[in-house]
Amino acid sequence: MNGKDIEKKHFQTFDSIKETDSEGREFWTSRKLSKILDYSEYRHFLPVVEKAKEACKKSGHKVSDHFEEFLEMVEIGSGAKRKLQDIKLSRYACYLIVQNGDPSKPVIANGQTYFAIQTRRQELADDEAFQRLREEEKRLFLRNEMREHNKQLVETAQQAGVESNLDFAIFQNHGYKGLYGGLNAKAIHQRKELKKSQQILDNMGSTELAANLFRATQTEEKLRRENIQRKTKANKTHFEVGKKVRQTIKELGGTMPEDLPTPEEDLKKLERRVKSAENKMIKNSELPKKLEDGE
Repeated sequence: MNGKDIEKKHFQTFDSIKETDSEGREFWTSRKLSKILDYSEYRHFLPVVEKAKEACKKSGHKVSDHFEEFLEMVEIGSGAKRKLQDIKLSRYACYLIVQNGDPSKPVIANGQTYFAIQTRRQELADDEAFQRLREEEKRLFLRNEMREHNKQLVETAQQAGVESNLDFAIFQNHGYKGLYGGLNAKAIHQRKELKKSQQILDNMGSTELAANLFRATQTEEKLRRENIQRKTKANKTHFEVGKKVRQTIKELGGTMPEDLPTPEEDLKKLERRVKSAENKMIKNSELPKKLEDGE
């Protein structure tokens, strides 16, 4: 079984142990998750859960919203049963757990990608304000997010040995190749039939921008978490993360990034139009005050 098959199997396994409560909320149980993550004994898994709880608290989330302890009746042989402590875990709790797991285990590494992407997708799905946005507004929001996370990615990549502008261009191309099935920035630019002055990130719809945002955030986290050194290893990491995001899109039945439609309006033009409209609104709102002042 090759790496791609293992990854696919892991993603399907995470889905297979997912449960739903009486209110339709999904959850995973810590005992089942510990077995999937290759922990020989549950007691060895509990310290990882505690680290995840601490991370949850530091991130400003209420621990009890994501880690719910309960007693489960299990058979211990000869028809006898006993109560065992277990924990209902939200998707975010699972994400924190795998982030604190051993990344050298393939199942942990794949879990980090699976839960990170699924958590971010759920955050956007649950964000009513985001859902109310028009496509243009979603594009503007995600493009700004992309700018901020690219700054963090640059800083982290520099610490890993990606130093010059050329180094970073090569590093970025590795991420694009992983996510776009082998296409680098130039090939994506050509596929979108863009002018030389246009940037590919300014000519993506919200779905494509979200996929690239996952790629950037998860690469930055992986570089930092595993303290990756040397630009060749950083390039490989960026490619692998991009490839995993692509595989997840495929598993979820989504459209491949290179097959998504290119918006009619470049974001640079859209930003100028929105700013012009805002300025016009400000001037109009100031007009009554000027009249009151006799101007």
